[in-house]
Amino acid sequence: MSTNHDVSKLDDLIVTTIDSVRGYEHSARHADAGRFRAFFDDMADERRRVIDALSTKSRELGGTPAEYGSTAATIHRRVEDLRRVLGGGDEAILSEIERGEDYLKEEFDRVLHDERMSTGALGVVRECYASVLKGHDTAKKLRDLLQAAG
Repeated sequence: MSTNHDVSKLDDLIVTTIDSVRGYEHSARHADAGRFRAFFDDMADERRRVIDALSTKSRELGGTPAEYGSTAATIHRRVEDLRRVLGGGDEAILSEIERGEDYLKEEFDRVLHDERMSTGALGVVRECYASVLKGHDTAKKLRDLLQAAG
């Protein structure tokens, strides 16, 4: 098992999770009447803990974890802004959150199924995956409830 491989994959997850934090922070600032602000703030805090856990493991393996998210996520937030401004409101925000959650879940799934990952690195990824599933499932439920309400 290659430590460099582990570090590379952990660092990829760190960047994607930083994107998730930024997305939740952005959404908290723009949610109509703040009705989902507590959820967005809670998820941003939870994702910060995920970043801390992944970063600790990366450093333990000799890595230097990223501190910034990706350019693609910045564009994703601008799309969310556009959809919101065009009348999408909270439904547009939750739809974009769910899209981001789908992407984050896919990234974690990919690492969890990577046979080159060491047992120790996979253990940390599995622990962090619980947060990913929680955010993914909750965002989907909120979006579905909002759509059903009309």
